[in-house]
Amino acid sequence: MSRRYLFTSESVTEGHPDKICDQISDTILDALLSQDDRSRVAAEVVVNTGLVLITGEITSNAHVNFVDLARKKIAEIGYIDADNGFSANSCAVLVAIDEQSPDIANGVNKAHESREMLSEDELDKIGAGDQGLMFGYACNETPELMPMPISLAHRISRRLAAVRKTGQLPYLRPDGKTQVTVIYEDGRPVGIDTILISTQHTETIGEIKDGAAVQAKIKEDLWEAVVQPVFADINIKPDSNTRYLVNPTGKFVIGGPQGDSGLTGRKIIIDTYGGYSRHGGGAFSGKDPTKVDRSASYACRYVAKNIVAAGLADKCEVQVSYAIGVARPVSIMVETFGTGKVEEEVLLNLVQQHFDLRPAGIIQTFNLRRLSAERGGRFYQDVAAYGHFGRTDLNLPWENTDKAALLREALVQPRSTAAVSS
Repeated sequence: MSRRYLFTSESVTEGHPDKICDQISDTILDALLSQDDRSRVAAEVVVNTGLVLITGEITSNAHVNFVDLARKKIAEIGYIDADNGFSANSCAVLVAIDEQSPDIANGVNKAHESREMLSEDELDKIGAGDQGLMFGYACNETPELMPMPISLAHRISRRLAAVRKTGQLPYLRPDGKTQVTVIYEDGRPVGIDTILISTQHTETIGEIKDGAAVQAKIKEDLWEAVVQPVFADINIKPDSNTRYLVNPTGKFVIGGPQGDSGLTGRKIIIDTYGGYSRHGGGAFSGKDPTKVDRSASYACRYVAKNIVAAGLADKCEVQVSYAIGVARPVSIMVETFGTGKVEEEVLLNLVQQHFDLRPAGIIQTFNLRRLSAERGGRFYQDVAAYGHFGRTDLNLPWENTDKAALLREALVQPRSTAAVSS
């Protein structure tokens, strides 16, 4: 029997209070790693009306001005008007930073890390920075191998910020949220049920002062400048049955940190797969690559994406878990939800043979310590908004599908080692 259901994912713009915090945290990370690629960073940020608090644990030989970094990032996001209740030049920035616990540092300092390529013995001695479990996911619903609801929600959020920054819709302000509900039949997307956009805006638009007229103007403009361009290159499009909602409360003038406080790491579902896949609970932003919450989640996405890109499954979820101070994962799981072309045990063996999921191995594979410096001092801050996965606008190493061919070939080799447990 055919099964029809709806699935919804949301996104937020870079001006959302929580995303301001994520971006400041990762701007700090970029600055520290650019000067000292061995920096240990766990940077947390809180924002509220007129206030930024930077806290956390940092051990580094780098010398950076945290206050200046925060103000520049806030201005880049678009908070430059004090009338908006939060401005880069007028907000107070408080800094309360401690060093990383030596008990934690001891778990990841068991080998020399001075050389670019580490030996197998050294890789085995560099333990995880914490215990925990992480997930990665991929599916063939979109070209970037992401679930369609979160992919569309992110596209709309990015476009919403773009038309504000270019001046195409100058009355928009930085804070905003988007939500897309996709219609599924038998596990495949077939239509768009609802598009929801909530965007901060000025009280009036030019000569338009009436509240209802302002909202009508915003709704019309967003359809033409945001929604239609997003769906221009997508096969599944809104139709006459699609609900289109804009600012359902009637207006959205007070927003950003003036409207709500923000905190680093509070948008973990938006950062990943929009609820379509399971989540281990750990946030990403502000954490250096020794924190497996971040680096192992990237690695799991890399594994899942290569399995799907190889045609070995239509959907794939990968879980790993770690013990603090121990290099090799405690467990690895591969789940294909009945879409696998080979047994999941075979896929697990392939993963164990062809992917290094030790923390130092992940860092080495993706060059996670040096990307900030190599890309002009900004890498992590660019993934801190609009999702860490499926980003077609960024060159992210964990989005590569360079092992897809290798996985396919491993299955057709005589007496394939894919069926032998490592």
